[in-house]
Amino acid sequence: MALPAADAPVVVVGAGIAGLAAARRLADVGRRVLVLEASDHLGGKLRTAEVAGVTVDVGAEAMLNRRPEGVALAHSVGIELEHPTVASSRIWTRGGLRPLPRSLMGVPLDLEGLEASGVLSEAGLERVRQEPTLPPTVVTDDVSVGDLVAARFGDEVVDRLVEPLLGGVYAGDARRLSARACVPQLVAFAERGSLLQQGSAIPTTYDVPVFAGISGGMGSWPALLAEAPGVTVRTGATVRELRRTSTGWELVVGPTTAPEVVEASGVVLAAPAAPTARLLAEVAPAASAALAGLEYASMAVITFAFALDDVAELDATGSSGFLVPPTEGRRIKASTFSFAKWGWVRRAGEAAGVAHLRTSLGRHGEEATLQASDDELVAWSLGDLGEATGLRATPVDVHVQRWGGGLPQYAVGHLDRVATVRAGLPNGVVVAGAAYDGVGIPAVIGSAHRAVAHLLES
Repeated sequence: MALPAADAPVVVVGAGIAGLAAARRLADVGRRVLVLEASDHLGGKLRTAEVAGVTVDVGAEAMLNRRPEGVALAHSVGIELEHPTVASSRIWTRGGLRPLPRSLMGVPLDLEGLEASGVLSEAGLERVRQEPTLPPTVVTDDVSVGDLVAARFGDEVVDRLVEPLLGGVYAGDARRLSARACVPQLVAFAERGSLLQQGSAIPTTYDVPVFAGISGGMGSWPALLAEAPGVTVRTGATVRELRRTSTGWELVVGPTTAPEVVEASGVVLAAPAAPTARLLAEVAPAASAALAGLEYASMAVITFAFALDDVAELDATGSSGFLVPPTEGRRIKASTFSFAKWGWVRRAGEAAGVAHLRTSLGRHGEEATLQASDDELVAWSLGDLGEATGLRATPVDVHVQRWGGGLPQYAVGHLDRVATVRAGLPNGVVVAGAAYDGVGIPAVIGSAHRAVAHLLES
């Protein structure tokens, strides 16, 4: 017999940061919550691992500090945030590691700095210089980031600046990603006139740091969130079916040979798009169909530990890493010198006599690349690191973390897709996560808070 709706918990499907943030918000208003996670770990893309005896992040390593959702949630569980060092990032292009010019997701904001960087050819720079003479861009519907930027600045800005920066955030193709969903500020600027002129007016100094991390790793955060009173978390609990009952909802959990039925007063679906679409197929077919069309990119993060002496010259450069445009034809798309970027990583590594850095590989459409073995991914990373920086030492330890289907692709029309999904949901069921309102941690937490607010209202 089904429980009365008031006696059943709210069930959250997925224990990534979205699911845990939703559970925490529900518990804060007195609701009993059951979180069901199919895998054996919490946190989704927030994960740590030991590399040369030091626990470091092997997933997301930072979040935006200027959006309040992530900072507030971290503070709510007693976490003190740490900010990156002043080390600067570079871009590996045109035969060298060049300063990354000031930009908004690759769109130049400082012509003088762009000229000094050497990232663009003279022909590319001349195209940028012409941008202030162009009339405002009329964006009647949606447009790709690449097409919007190319129309005003030329293809070289897209290929050498926009692509590597978008690749770091979305692992996607600038000419397929939605400008309205990914960089709405660009659309607003373009509709008013020159992006270069408006961008040059943006302050170069800020009262608060751009990014924040957690000493000991972002991956230490999920377990603290799961400890909220009133929240029960079960791992290894695959949800196979969602059904409506006379008093609420029920979910079928576990293997087909021994299914378990769980009653719910409401449901928060905080899993990736594909499993969410499967669960919605019977109760919300239109929403399910819209979600099923959302594509994802796969990537891998390779974390290295080197002896301290081996990275001394790299450390002396004052760089925190570099990005790689896809036009360069390299295997890696970025490298982060974690020991130079984060004080806590440097301190922990020095205590163990090592320094940590990492590379990332994989963009949308490059799934075949990630079918390579771990040894191949490591060899490719070391080869590119050597070419870019001269670092050719043998690492003390290596960790390979694969993120299959890790990053949703916000293709042109994404906002309409999300609106269709939400409009098609029945009362008592909401969605949250990176598939909807942004892939950054604060945006994902914001989507969870939005979902909870809607659930409580309904």
